[in-house]
Amino acid sequence: QVQLVESGGGLVQAGGSLRLSCAASGRTFSSYGLGWFRQAPGPEREFVAAISRSGGSTYYADSVKGRFTISRDNAKNTVYLQMNSLKPEDTAVYYCAAAPLPVHSIVLVSDSEYDYWGQGTQVTVSS
Repeated sequence: QVQLVESGGGLVQAGGSLRLSCAASGRTFSSYGLGWFRQAPGPEREFVAAISRSGGSTYYADSVKGRFTISRDNAKNTVYLQMNSLKPEDTAVYYCAAAPLPVHSIVLVSDSEYDYWGQGTQVTVSS
């Protein structure tokens, strides 16, 4: 069982930056692949970024590639999402997610592949 708690959301002007953090409970954090998703008003949750168990593999949605960076610190049981050059269309609730993985290099991009979710943190980008 893993519990995830996001923080770092807020209100920022377009062009600004935010860093989201997601702290996880449990002693097996390094066994989990991690991802960030977001949901703007509406039914669909959108993939943002994912990172493998070791941190050696990452994958990004085209909409954030070159602006966002996902990273993890296994010693601190924390995954981060550095968001630069923010745009109004980045406004959403951001969720982190975790899934146990048998292989170090795999990244997961579908929300149905993740077992654990945080409660979300609101990011609002004003124009």
